[in-house]
Amino acid sequence: MGKIVVSQNVSLDGVIQDPTGDDGLGRGSWFSCIGDKDREEWAKVEFEEALGAEALLLGRRSYAWFVARGWASRSGGWADRLRSLPKYVVSSSALEGPNWGNSTVLKGDVVEEVSNLRHQVNGDIVVYGSGRLVHTR
Repeated sequence: MGKIVVSQNVSLDGVIQDPTGDDGLGRGSWFSCIGDKDREEWAKVEFEEALGAEALLLGRRSYAWFVARGWASRSGGWADRLRSLPKYVVSSSALEGPNWGNSTVLKGDVVEEVSNLRHQVNGDIVVYGSGRLVHTR
């Protein structure tokens, strides 16, 4: 049975949105305040986490964030690993034809869909970002 692992970048005051400021949401760019050495350590942790994952579970907005930033075509070990993993996207809106290979849209009752996914995957199912999805009950 799969285990859900939530991996979020959160500022000390609880902001998870727009870490790079690319979306212009007003509270963004906080990730740029992290020093280079700390950012390198963060990247190592994230890469190790991806190596241990069997699948990714993303909300629609987090999925769109990855796609918009070119993760489907980036090079490097971390990008290669994310590209190779099966990706499951929870979306109640019309997300048509996922643009990142190996992606499946989960529709219907979120709790039921994720429960079914946990029974299909043996190992860690990593959730990046996806603040709304993580709080679903």
